[in-house]
Amino acid sequence: MRRIAATIGLTVTATVLAACGGGGGGGGKGGDAQVVDGGTFTMALSSDPGNLDPQSSVLSALISISQLSYDHLTNIDPKTGEIQSGLASEWNVDGTTVTATLGEGITCSDGSELTATDVADNLNYIADPKNENQLLGTFLPAGAKTTADDASRTVTITLAAPAPFVLEGLASVPIICAKGLADRASLAKTSDGTGPYELTEAATGNQYTYTIRDGYTWGPGGATTATKGMPDTIVMKIIENESTASNLLLSGELNGAVINGSDKKRLDASGLTTSDTPTLAGEQWFNQAAGRPAEDPKVRMALAQALDFGELQKVLTSGDGTGGTTFAALAPVACTGDSISKAMPKQDVAAAKAVLSGLPELTMVYSAAGNGVSAAVELAVEQWKAAGVTVKAKSQSATAIQETVFGSSNWDIAWIALNVNSPDQLVPFLSGPGSPEGTNFAGIKNETYEAGVAKASAMTGQEGCSTWLEAESALVKEADVIPFANTVGKAYRAKSTFDYPGQMAPTSIRMLAN
Repeated sequence: MRRIAATIGLTVTATVLAACGGGGGGGGKGGDAQVVDGGTFTMALSSDPGNLDPQSSVLSALISISQLSYDHLTNIDPKTGEIQSGLASEWNVDGTTVTATLGEGITCSDGSELTATDVADNLNYIADPKNENQLLGTFLPAGAKTTADDASRTVTITLAAPAPFVLEGLASVPIICAKGLADRASLAKTSDGTGPYELTEAATGNQYTYTIRDGYTWGPGGATTATKGMPDTIVMKIIENESTASNLLLSGELNGAVINGSDKKRLDASGLTTSDTPTLAGEQWFNQAAGRPAEDPKVRMALAQALDFGELQKVLTSGDGTGGTTFAALAPVACTGDSISKAMPKQDVAAAKAVLSGLPELTMVYSAAGNGVSAAVELAVEQWKAAGVTVKAKSQSATAIQETVFGSSNWDIAWIALNVNSPDQLVPFLSGPGSPEGTNFAGIKNETYEAGVAKASAMTGQEGCSTWLEAESALVKEADVIPFANTVGKAYRAKSTFDYPGQMAPTSIRMLAN
């Protein structure tokens, strides 16, 4: 069964697909005089990633962990959005042919050399529909076929059709070494990659410990582990409660944590530095499966018209957010603009009540990560009640929500915020087959969106941005999915500095004396 991407930790109302792949060797604030070598860097992780196979899901918690031990063919400069080197030192896109040449001397954590064949085996595993891999169609275009030439260290990807942001997608595909590919079950608790750190201890539900690798020189933009200030050890500690994480930051027991609720005020007052990332925080979906009330477009529209999304956005983000602008909101954003605000259904309680009165009780699923989420959910339930329908809201963990929306399908409304860099990465979630064949978990069928996607996909990169945005607007106008709140995810830093382009960039970490 294919699973939805999930993140609990960026203010979000539920799950988030976090796409990234950048962050060079820069250390942000803190000059050389403050930088100290070695030591242990401890980062809060708001949910446990579960299976540590980096290709087993696109959970944000897993992506956060995987960045430490696994590299990508390409990376994205978080400031400019330009493609950076990764495992590939050279790359080229010519129509439906993508070529990438691996850098020299790239080794795996067991000392073996990474080969072009290893990379091709990774991509072909993901591309094989029998494996039902979540990265397929999201980060690697469906129908892609990869060949390798080990002598020239060259990988050639042949696409089934042009893919305007294929290099951006490859920046989110973690590459596993040969030993791990041969024994994928072992990856659940160990690592086998080319990344700057190697997993040395896994205590599920508590923490994961990583040790630095000597001789690593092929990080984003040429980052290396020989850079002064990088920690010898990284501990990713599972801390679900933001207030607890905030207290540990202030006491110096944590070096980093993403905080989005009301605790931001006291952390800001403490003088801690931050690495900020704009994110989509509130996104409402309707289950359009046969037999569910929201299969009827009139019901979906009425459920949207019953709500004051402006007020919900304020409550959800503790007053620090804004309305949604684009579906792909994670920096660096491939297509800037506004596909949402003018398309939003206007609140009309009377019109909503005419449709919703008499409906059976509806089920809403969400995750209470972030201090404003529960309050926003309560407000939404009250507004639906005023429009004549009873909605039972159920708080679930990220894993439980995935099981609900993909497994039992026993839901009507879901708050699940998907965060990506480019609009093409969302296509499998907004169209096509549902579970178990695909990831269109809400069963969306919007012909205007699909036509816009087909048109935009034939264009090169940002040439198609206006078409992508028009397609997204069609989804909002029809109340298929409503991204109603954006916020700034704040990664707070104590006795350290690091970049956080959607996820922590490990090669950017610098330990500080104070």
